[in-house]
Parts: sequence; structure tokens; C-alpha cells
Amino acid sequence: MSALKRPVVDLKSKYKRSLSVSFIASLSILIIAFKFSPHSKEVASITTTEQELIHVENIINTIQKPGKPIPPKAPQIIDVTPDDIEDIELQDVEIDENDIIGPPDLPPDNPLIEEDIIFIAVEHMPEILGGITVIQEKAHFTEIAKRSGIEGKAIIEAIVNETGDVIDAKVIKGLGGGLNEVSLNAVISTRFKPGLQRGKPVKVRITIPIKFVLK
Repeated sequence: MSALKRPVVDLKSKYKRSLSVSFIASLSILIIAFKFSPHSKEVASITTTEQELIHVENIINTIQKPGKPIPPKAPQIIDVTPDDIEDIELQDVEIDENDIIGPPDLPPDNPLIEEDIIFIAVEHMPEILGGITVIQEKAHFTEIAKRSGIEGKAIIEAIVNETGDVIDAKVIKGLGGGLNEVSLNAVISTRFKPGLQRGKPVKVRITIPIKFVLK
């Protein structure tokens, strides 16, 4: 029985040896093929470069205020005093009382000055030659005043000179409608008896009321 089993054991051991030899041979062939292959020499090399990190800082814009202007330097005042100035001696001055000049003499009375004075109230006021009716007859209504129904009292201020003529006149209170012009013309064209002050004719300022009444 032992003689019959020995060939089987030998086959198993041979099989394992053959398998090992085949595996080693195959592995050797693969190593040799990989080593001597032309593509094996080209080894791709990947190089990594370190990236520099850039830090971005938030810069705040600042506005620089202009500096205070530098005030200009004050000019230096140089005191120049000549050395060769002679001292001046002041002598006593005697003043005679007879030499004192008094105020100037007043000019004599000028009659022209009195003539330029315009009086407001005098001893005898100017009088209308012919009475107030003379002016009322000259102061007629205008068509505009009639159509507008204007009536009332106009007051005229006049200056009567020494001969009884009216040299100036103006309206103090007017009515309009052309009645102011009519009143002025009526007064200017009227003759007066001049006013008297101390028996002498003088210029006098008077006021004359003129009534306008529609009938």
C-alpha cells in the first residue's frame, strides 16, 4: 500500500516546485521587460512650486489737512539816529500882552442878507389884489375832473416878494384830474399887496386854499 501512494506524493511536490519556478520566472521576465523598456526611462517629473501668498491690506485713504500758513516775518525796524545832530537850545520867549490879536471884527450889516430872508409871519401879511375871488375865477374845472367827479380843496404854498409878485409856488395838498396845475397857474398869475415888516416890504411865505365844487 505504501508503494502505491508514493507516486502521488511525488506529483504534488513536483507540481508545487513547478508552480514556484514558473512564478519566479514570470516575475523575472516582467522585471527585465519593465527595466529595459524604452518608455521606462522617461519618468514624468512633477515639480510643485511653492506659491507665494500675497497679503492685501485694506489701506484707508487719508486726507492731509494743509498746514497752517507761516505768517510772514515782521520787517525789522532799524533805528537810524545820526550821531552828528546838534542839540537845539530853546530860549525863553516873552509875549507882550499888547501883541495878542483879538477876534476879527464882525462885518458891517449887509442889507442883501436881510433881503434873502423869507418870513412866515409879518406885521402885515400879503393881500390878494381884488380878493380871493380873483383866484377862484381863474381856477376853473377841467373836463377830466368833471367826468371823474373830483371836487374838494387844493392848498397852494406861494412866496410873495417885495413887489407883490409870486416868485415860487408848489402844491401842498392836491386833488388830481388836472386841478393841481390849474391851481398853480391861478396863484402864480395873481398880484398881491406885499407884506410889511417894520414898515418895509419883505418876502413872505403864504398858503392859499382853493375850493373846487361841482354844481
